Amino acid sequence: MNILKGTAAGIALFLAGTAGAQDIELPRQMSWTAYDTGSAGFNQAVAIGGELQKATGTSLRVLPGKNDVSRTQPLRQRRVEFSATGIGGSFMAQEGAFEFGEKNWGPQPLRVLLANFGGDVNLSVGVAADADIETYDDLRGKRVAWIAGAPGLNVNMDAYLAYAGLTWDDVTKVEFGGYGAAWTGLIEGEVDAMFGSTNTGPAYEAAAGPRGLLWPAMDPDDEEAFKRLTDIAPFYTPNKATVGAGIDGTDGVQGATYAYPVLVSMADADPDLVYNMTKAMVELFPQYDGKAPGIGGWNIDNQNFTWVVPYHEGAIAYFKELGVWNDEAQAHNDRLIERQGILQAAWKELEAENPDDWTAAWSQKRREALEAAGFKVVF
Repeated sequence: MNILKGTAAGIALFLAGTAGAQDIELPRQMSWTAYDTGSAGFNQAVAIGGELQKATGTSLRVLPGKNDVSRTQPLRQRRVEFSATGIGGSFMAQEGAFEFGEKNWGPQPLRVLLANFGGDVNLSVGVAADADIETYDDLRGKRVAWIAGAPGLNVNMDAYLAYAGLTWDDVTKVEFGGYGAAWTGLIEGEVDAMFGSTNTGPAYEAAAGPRGLLWPAMDPDDEEAFKRLTDIAPFYTPNKATVGAGIDGTDGVQGATYAYPVLVSMADADPDLVYNMTKAMVELFPQYDGKAPGIGGWNIDNQNFTWVVPYHEGAIAYFKELGVWNDEAQAHNDRLIERQGILQAAWKELEAENPDDWTAAWSQKRREALEAAGFKVVF
């Protein structure tokens, strides 16, 4: 990660506050998609929008989407400028994996502006306190939520089950149509375990509900178990959450995390628009920091410029002005863009071939294309 804490650049940026707001040029109205109403991602987007309105006069409309597909479709259709999405709507969409591997989708040319790499929140599995689940091993035989059209949620549950040496065959899969519906199902006794961020709004509702809520802890010394998790979801890092439902005010819970939300655009988004949106996100941070649980992770200090999805050229232009973008970041970014190109070319070739079993053919085509170009195959 790029660290600015204690540097002159970081201090100057913090002191700037809204001083640079007059230099931020954005449309009078913009739209983002985000997670369901009440989710951590939605709440953060609304908080950011409130400060954006005060500082620049721009009105930000936040459109909740119940799954990765519904959040990404408006972005792909250019009906919204940006999406505050998760790993599914960023990395998996880029990869053409899961629902994004269906014939009407394909690998998406996405770019990152900024992401919440917050260290105080885990992306974890919340369990009903009355379900007798103290460790991940205890998930065996329990009812676990599976969200239709949400590979970014489901592959995470795959990974956490693998952490315990389990698969979906070892639990009872309960299907829901959306993220919020699944949390409601946990509260109402329809399911026992649900993946999410520790600071998501529905988790706080669940913690206050009749069943209560717990977050099973991970063993930081069990490297073999954590490797099983990252073999499926390589974007995770160990983390101790101190923010979240049932966690606030405690010593925290050992677990794992990744960037969420991730603010993305299509690759062909206007560089000037992306530059100014990125600038607003960074320079207005002192104003929106603390306005929603976990929002502090958007800090420029936390950014990881060698992540799994490339940054947009407009965002990079701003990072260069700040002096936080270097040759290593550029080389990594170029390689990620090359990866996207390989995937998109493979998709076009498969479209021309028009195989009968699209899913199987794409899985093989994707793997062969990545391996031939020297890229790691994930999913």
